Amino acid sequence: MVNGFDHGYTLATHLYSAMNGVTRRGTFRYAGAVEAAFLIDEMDVEIIADGIHLPPPLLQLVYKMKGPDRIALVTDAMRGAGMPEGASILGSLQHGISVIVEDGVAKMPDRSGFAGSVATMDRLVRTMVHHAHIPLIDAVRMATSTPARIMGAKQLGALAEGKRADIVLFDDDIRIKLVMVDGQVLVDNLKTGPME
Repeated sequence: MVNGFDHGYTLATHLYSAMNGVTRRGTFRYAGAVEAAFLIDEMDVEIIADGIHLPPPLLQLVYKMKGPDRIALVTDAMRGAGMPEGASILGSLQHGISVIVEDGVAKMPDRSGFAGSVATMDRLVRTMVHHAHIPLIDAVRMATSTPARIMGAKQLGALAEGKRADIVLFDDDIRIKLVMVDGQVLVDNLKTGPME
């Protein structure tokens, strides 16, 4: 990780997922990729904050170690996202692999491991706020401005002059009420009338 960072690697994809932590060889312990991501201050990390890939204590640890300006919430969602639980396919319909969606995550058919996420971004923000007890403003930052910075997407990530008018409004339970893309309303579930 340190060698990679020295050569331009700046993002730990899906922190903890298929990533080694402390290992032991004989009587000695060695730091792994997870610890390197924590120790390299300039390293950004992605987390699948669905509460399953990473349970709340690990979400809290990542937040404590990296802070909202270095964490990007990512869904890593596959086609089963937003669909009822049951059989699904990971990858292309023709060449993908069969998986089962249950308990809020996609699993291998023998249930030996995860096979992808079915989380949506609102679920990630909700998990960070309601289960990991992260301040809402920081959870939203991890879903918006931090990923935009990492991607170099100058038109995204904040409500400001010169940026795209992409807006999501949600209620106190972080349930989507309005979606606007490029200033156009795509979803409007507001029941209270015009906003003041």
